[in-house]
Amino acid sequence: MALGRKTSPRDVLSAPEPLPVAILAGGMATRLGELTKRVPKSLLEIAGRPFLAWQLDLLHANGIRHVVLCVGHLGEMIRRRFGDGRQYGLSIEYSLDGPVLLGTGGALRNALPLLGRAFFVLYGDSYLPVDMPAVQSAFEVSGKSALMTVYANRGKYDRSNVRFQRGRILAYDKVAPSRDMRHIDYGLSALNASALEAFESRQCFDLAQIFTGLVHKGELAGYLVRERFYEIGSPGGIEEFRRLVTAHR
Repeated sequence: MALGRKTSPRDVLSAPEPLPVAILAGGMATRLGELTKRVPKSLLEIAGRPFLAWQLDLLHANGIRHVVLCVGHLGEMIRRRFGDGRQYGLSIEYSLDGPVLLGTGGALRNALPLLGRAFFVLYGDSYLPVDMPAVQSAFEVSGKSALMTVYANRGKYDRSNVRFQRGRILAYDKVAPSRDMRHIDYGLSALNASALEAFESRQCFDLAQIFTGLVHKGELAGYLVRERFYEIGSPGGIEEFRRLVTAHR
């Protein structure tokens, strides 16, 4: 059962071929302490289901059919639990970091052979009730190398890290955001593979480096999302998401 945005048969018939989705699920999840010492975040039980099951249902409801899981820490547990994705109406493939973690950017660069020329990317601890076909359309119309979804956070759910005006991303800084930033990286982006190909394969780097460079080149489009995001990267976020899915049930 997916919460939030739902697609109709007409949506699916009129939409372009949906982009594949890369889910970055290889982090160590140190903020959750003992909860993720032996279980990856994606397998944390929320209202009787692994968190990843909630994510996959939402992707399927948005017309997505191909998912690439970028895994590292305890990644084999995720593969054993979800397999090829058939039970979720999806095709799931896996890209493993290997013995050395590659960071969010390096993991995505490593997965390019499975993703093709353009794709969505989201984080393994985020639940994003957003209209993905609309985001894809905005990305394709923009003609930019990448598109970042943003939310008018105003410091409420986390530190705002984007300066966004009139549909344009003017600045992005995940490490040292300025006080005039009112929006936050919502967690869903669309990229062309060319944005990552300048980096060496197996190189460790953060996806934020890609976005910062694209802002400076004027190659990062923006898309404003009205509905808030949910995350399970903190104990408070887990409880908030649990309340959400329990209320909908």
